Amino acid sequence: MSNLQRFYSYINLSFKKLKRREFVKKATLSSFAMLLGAEIIFGAKLPKDYTPLALEGVDPFAMFNKNKGMTVLNDKPWNVEPKVHLLNDNVTPNASMFIRNNGLLPEALDASNWTLTIDGESVSKQKTYTLAELKSKFKQYTYQLTIECAGNGRNEFDPPAKGNQWTLGAVHCASWTGIRLKDLLNDVGIKSNAVYIGFHAVDQHLSKDPKKEPISRGCPMSKAMQDETLLAFKMNGKDIPMVHGFPLRLVAGGWPASVSGKWVNRISIRNKVHDGTKMIGAYKVPSKPVAPGEKVKEEEMRIIESMPVKSIITSPKTGAILAGKSVIINGHAWAGELEVSKMEYSIDFGSTWNSCALKKPANRLAWQHFSATVKLPSSGYYEIWAKATDSNGIAQPMLLPGWNPKGYLNNACHRIAVKVK
Repeated sequence: MSNLQRFYSYINLSFKKLKRREFVKKATLSSFAMLLGAEIIFGAKLPKDYTPLALEGVDPFAMFNKNKGMTVLNDKPWNVEPKVHLLNDNVTPNASMFIRNNGLLPEALDASNWTLTIDGESVSKQKTYTLAELKSKFKQYTYQLTIECAGNGRNEFDPPAKGNQWTLGAVHCASWTGIRLKDLLNDVGIKSNAVYIGFHAVDQHLSKDPKKEPISRGCPMSKAMQDETLLAFKMNGKDIPMVHGFPLRLVAGGWPASVSGKWVNRISIRNKVHDGTKMIGAYKVPSKPVAPGEKVKEEEMRIIESMPVKSIITSPKTGAILAGKSVIINGHAWAGELEVSKMEYSIDFGSTWNSCALKKPANRLAWQHFSATVKLPSSGYYEIWAKATDSNGIAQPMLLPGWNPKGYLNNACHRIAVKVK
């Protein structure tokens, strides 16, 4: 089934559920019981116009083809996170990919009529391409690219930072196929005063005001012109799933996921830092350390670019009970624009560290896989900590890094708990 077919199936399902809600409003107690497949004990005491909980809502796991072990953080907009152990695949499948949205999903998507417009102060001449032209006119490339939400790990900050309380699952590394953005920009023609790009998309603002954009961010021209910055139309060899940006999205690996805009239909070439929605006052961190809970002025904040070095242990699952005194750990490590040069683990709360086997990335900006055989000296409780060091010699902090009001860039060492019988 194609992505477009899945989308229309979703629309039909939603329409059926709207019909069901209308039915529910008029339903009798016996009708409720029929829908639930069981008698409603104390049904006579149901408040007027009350709908039983089991008949409310939608199933996002079925809607988006996601693992049912994932956690729904929000449904307006949809934000869904996998547990870390669900990210064990070297190349992240759709079923385990986090969902991060700022607005409502597009209501109608027609790839056959999709166009992309390049405009802005610093474009030589505005130009519009069909999706078919993008696919046929330009050479296609495939890269594995790491995309991480800047707020990944936000739930560990104290005092709490506002926003979705991501644990550590808001990261993935899928295989993306598309055209290089730089090839398209060279075809259009860019003026010498170009400094930034900004993306625009067709998702809806939560207010449903067509004049408002849920998010419109971008990146400097230097990032836009990198080989690995793609306008992608395939993910893991298939059409991009609707919730991840079908039929066309920007993919800028190694930078905050907010730069990788979904459902893109326009790119502006700017002669200044892009001033789109959520470029001002959002996705920024203090330029210098601040005290926990301190308010920071806008002019003292900086835009997040390359993400910091980080790693996760994806196997075993935290909480595992081991039968023997030896366990193989697996995981991934990444470092924004850089490579990870060293990977280590500790079983004594960071007092000593041991080396892991670390693979080279499949390509630049892909995460790297690590493994180690961990010897545990006796029965009891252990924590296994993971620490990555990037090619500039910067290592993950053992505990929470500097607090910031948005709860961004938590790259503290990942820790799992295990017991040996």
